[in-house]
Amino acid sequence: MRFSTCLLAAGLSALTFSAPVDRDRDDECDWEPELNKKVHKPTHSSKIKLHSTVSIPTSSSTIKTTATFSTSTIISVSTSASLSESLATSLSSTTTSSSDIPLATYSSTALSSSAISSPASSYTSPTSAALSTSTSISISISSPAVELLATPSSSTFTSSTNSPLATLATSIMPSSRVKVPTASSSTAAASSSTSKSGALQWLGANESGAEFGSNIPGVLGTDYIFPDTASIQTLMNQGMNIFRIPFLMERLAQGTITSALDAAYLSGLQTVVSFITAAGAHAVLDPHNYGRYDGNVITSTSDFQTFWTNVATEFKSNDKVIFDCNNEFHDMPSNELVAALNQACIDGVRAAGATTQYIFVEGTAWSGAWTWITSGNSDVMGYLTDPYDKIVYEMHQYLDSDASGTSSTCVSTTIGAERIAAATAWLRANNKKGIIGEFAGGVNSQCETAVTGMLDALVASNDVWLGALWWGAGPWWGDYIYSLEPPSGTAYSTYIDILTSYV
Repeated sequence: MRFSTCLLAAGLSALTFSAPVDRDRDDECDWEPELNKKVHKPTHSSKIKLHSTVSIPTSSSTIKTTATFSTSTIISVSTSASLSESLATSLSSTTTSSSDIPLATYSSTALSSSAISSPASSYTSPTSAALSTSTSISISISSPAVELLATPSSSTFTSSTNSPLATLATSIMPSSRVKVPTASSSTAAASSSTSKSGALQWLGANESGAEFGSNIPGVLGTDYIFPDTASIQTLMNQGMNIFRIPFLMERLAQGTITSALDAAYLSGLQTVVSFITAAGAHAVLDPHNYGRYDGNVITSTSDFQTFWTNVATEFKSNDKVIFDCNNEFHDMPSNELVAALNQACIDGVRAAGATTQYIFVEGTAWSGAWTWITSGNSDVMGYLTDPYDKIVYEMHQYLDSDASGTSSTCVSTTIGAERIAAATAWLRANNKKGIIGEFAGGVNSQCETAVTGMLDALVASNDVWLGALWWGAGPWWGDYIYSLEPPSGTAYSTYIDILTSYV
């Protein structure tokens, strides 16, 4: 997330930071800070610019049902995947049957740049002879819309991800292929007639605070704050299962990028991470530095690797921690350097003995999904390698005119689906997995439709998209246009039910 000529109302005091800030665009927002609140101002383009596997059902997955069907009977089915659906049957006579119903899979066709609606497809499953040929069972799933019809015929479902991977031919990157495994679901969904779709593996929020402020190292409670675990619990109670925690490298590794980690700041991060992961959710560690340390572009891949080895060493035993190499690279000397830094991050994490965790990698141009091809990310980022096949490509996508996330106005009701279409095609063509690490829209009907459309498009391509994280939550956002901080964040009451219906 980036801000340039705007200030954000961010908390508890009237302190305003005055570090010079690059002007990214001519049409950035005119955000006015509220009195008597801490001002959150970006700082690490000049000093510290502040700001930010799907469980894919397979053909071998089945739901075994045995029930007596009668008029208007509601039957709840528990599955071993992240699905919990209600079966509403209406038969003219009472019938007993046993059937194996394949879990729904989704179309792997590339999305177009036009409006994308929820996919709808029909499948059949074998049933016992007790059902006559004229009897049908209709199973409705709200989002995405999927209809399964139980009939006397049988069907076979298969999925394939055999897209060839390119090999690297540059001197700065290793020559190897990248393999990203298809995740299988391990969470049993509860039986409920009002259950959620479970179509995305992850849906959550960014939890800001530790990256706030320009003073380094700064004072906890004055310059920065750690996320509120009670608020995180509220979001988890609503169904969110992943939280991205932005922090500053300069506070964690003070003085130099290779310095030993500061014990106090590390402890604050560990407290939040442990709270999240103990509840079964995933915690994403996000150095919110834009490819810079102390205001300077990071060019040493060896130093960057050392930083990540130091960090991963502290979290290597927690397999629900995710390492996000760096937030929103931009204006870098070359795209090859961005790719090399990401590879150094991967190598550093694995060198620490952290072998079970996912690693999120980000591209240049603020890691925008809509510019993933035109920025050149598509030319270099596909060559990253991980011996444990846990790379996930993190992209960000806002829906305002310049995709900066500084306006509550969305371009159109279809802009969300349109802006991720090219990235979706790239992920699929290159056999990669992706996640939208930041997204948001204003509190208005046009943005609500655009956000829903983007999430529907992710669901329609959940063979490559694992989930999405809203920007943002955190205790110091005040009346920020996208705040999801419960219970009174500007966007909370409007979007919480929309978002959690996708997980």
